[in-house]
Amino acid sequence: MKILYIHQYFKTPDEGGANRSYFMSQALKAKGHEVEMLTAHNDKKAVSRSVDGLKVHYLPVPYENQYGFLKRIKAFLYFIILCKNFIKRSNDFDKIIVSSTPLTVGFIAIWAKKKFNIPYIFEVRDLWPEAPIQMGAIKNPISKFWLEKQELRFYKNAERVIALSPGMRNHIEKRAPKVKVELIPNVADCDFFERVEVKDEDLVLQYGVKDKFVVSYFGAVGPVNDLMSLIKCAELSSHLPIRFLIMGEGSSLPEIKDYVAKNKLSNIFFIPYGTKGDVRDVMNVTDACYVSFLHKPVLRTNSPNKFFDAIASGKLIITNIQGWIRGLVEKRHIGFFADSDFPAEFGEKIKPFIASPELLSKYQKASRSTAEQFFSRKELSHHFVQAIEGKNYQHEAEIRSIFSLSA
Repeated sequence: MKILYIHQYFKTPDEGGANRSYFMSQALKAKGHEVEMLTAHNDKKAVSRSVDGLKVHYLPVPYENQYGFLKRIKAFLYFIILCKNFIKRSNDFDKIIVSSTPLTVGFIAIWAKKKFNIPYIFEVRDLWPEAPIQMGAIKNPISKFWLEKQELRFYKNAERVIALSPGMRNHIEKRAPKVKVELIPNVADCDFFERVEVKDEDLVLQYGVKDKFVVSYFGAVGPVNDLMSLIKCAELSSHLPIRFLIMGEGSSLPEIKDYVAKNKLSNIFFIPYGTKGDVRDVMNVTDACYVSFLHKPVLRTNSPNKFFDAIASGKLIITNIQGWIRGLVEKRHIGFFADSDFPAEFGEKIKPFIASPELLSKYQKASRSTAEQFFSRKELSHHFVQAIEGKNYQHEAEIRSIFSLSA
């Protein structure tokens, strides 16, 4: 098949960020499909280039994590216009994959289906418009009603819908019970990341963490990520031999840095947001990874990329998220739940792991084992390809079984 994959935030491993669409498109190519990626960049002109054998079309749609809600909506709508113009010129595709967020990519898919009779697969990475509604960004009842109506249209007109977590799958099946929904979570790249028994001494010196227990945070630093919960934990753990490393970017980062500086929190260090290789270096010196979101029901359904990088690296997982991630972490014995409302509990829960390298190693091994057994990139990429080809996944029961731990 000739497939058009539309993802506004496409990133390669060299760029950092979420690489799911890169790996899935490579898996499709490996099975003999012709794949073209349609995405956006901050340059002023459109450009097409080959990226590791994948033809990528970059459209000029400026976007920054620091954008406010209205500016983001403007970028989403402009991307729709440019994508439609592209498809008008090139529409000989057998199938389209659209990946949200933003939900607005559904407008491109449903338009292409109506105008050129191209079927589409709808990949749901986050629940829109439910997320901005619960965050208070969308308050107007008419806007809510209209957006929810469009969401339902996108699901019903899709050949299949791909959900990245059980919460997303349940939401979609409840909204559109007749739609075929595949559960394909984010992947753990167990080939790229590895569990190290001994930290690299050069990296230990580079990051200034000698003789320290290292807790790291990777990823977005915005309002929904609730990184202040980690800062509060660090503030109350200054008496423990812990170093907190933060590698992220986003609109809340300047505010958090100011708080750390004003309160002279010397156990917190900020690292520039980097490539996947940079993440692997920081993982090397890391003992535990912190996975965080605000206490909003919709955010419990998230499938954060850095959680999967962390388990692929065999790290102790500390999370403040209720829902499937907490259930998985606790029942697989790969970490612990740190309630944001009671940050003092963090210190008490982490002490046993600082005191006992054997206990830490046991949890870290279980973390890596979970990644290999249930979330390997090879297996889930195979599932993705089968979904695009319209086939039933042979091991779907295994995928559902691991998520049942969160029940």
